[in-house]
Amino acid sequence: MDTMRDRFIATTTRLLDEDPRLALVLAEISRDGFARAERDHPDRVVNVGIREQLLIGAGAGLALTGMRPVVHTFASFLVERPFEQVKLDFGHQGVGGVLVSAGASYDWPAGGFTHMAPGDVALMDTLDGWAVHVPGHPDEAETLLREAAAGEGRVYVRLSVQSNERARPVGGPGRFATVREGGRGVVVAVGPMLDNVLAATEGLDTTVLYATTVRPFDALGLRQAVAGRDAADVVIVEPYLAGTSTAAANDALAAVPHRVLGLGVAREELRRYGRMDEHLVAHGLDPRGLRQRIGAFFGGE
Repeated sequence: MDTMRDRFIATTTRLLDEDPRLALVLAEISRDGFARAERDHPDRVVNVGIREQLLIGAGAGLALTGMRPVVHTFASFLVERPFEQVKLDFGHQGVGGVLVSAGASYDWPAGGFTHMAPGDVALMDTLDGWAVHVPGHPDEAETLLREAAAGEGRVYVRLSVQSNERARPVGGPGRFATVREGGRGVVVAVGPMLDNVLAATEGLDTTVLYATTVRPFDALGLRQAVAGRDAADVVIVEPYLAGTSTAAANDALAAVPHRVLGLGVAREELRRYGRMDEHLVAHGLDPRGLRQRIGAFFGGE
């Protein structure tokens, strides 16, 4: 199976052929994959070099001319390093574009902490008007990317090496999909966390919701999932900073007695970088770690 990043390159290359409004802005990362696109569309494929602030500024400048920019590099260089430009050049100027990241929270641990971005979605959440997609499979990444490229708004698409075994249908914008129904509690699995959540909750009487879009947060879908219960226990499992969406869930359930547990990447930096699967275990995001924490929260598994 190809990776989400592979699919992003193939899909964006086709979209550049199909849509003369589309432009691609790179900062060296993934440039080799876009060699054909750069040759065929030299006026719409721009590589700014290792200049991430310029990367964002160039993308927003293209948007000001009426083009639809797709801007790409590692998450730590796309969101964290040029955050001021994301805030001002896109948000303050009121233009749209598609930011597509690779690297996620710790896809390449050997690159060290400079190449890790567990706080990217929390940081984007401080800005108004951004949709945030977190696909869990390359097929979902392609669907969400095509929708974003065809739109007008500001979109962040977060890609990862970690992937679920199979794709799920991507529902309407911002809607959570029900994967399993139960009466004991609700677990919201975000993107590539779904397979581990399903393994962790096997045999538990829990509802599992699947989210590939986390902003806007599907408040209505969460309320529907807990409807009819005297109180609601909700766990949100995210592949980035733990607790990123707990406030959104609390707001959604303001009229319902509830508890929310946010599971994800801990704030503590793991300095023995190891492998991605070791990071999952260290943060308790493997099936065994999730089972222990979800079971304890719901009452004693």
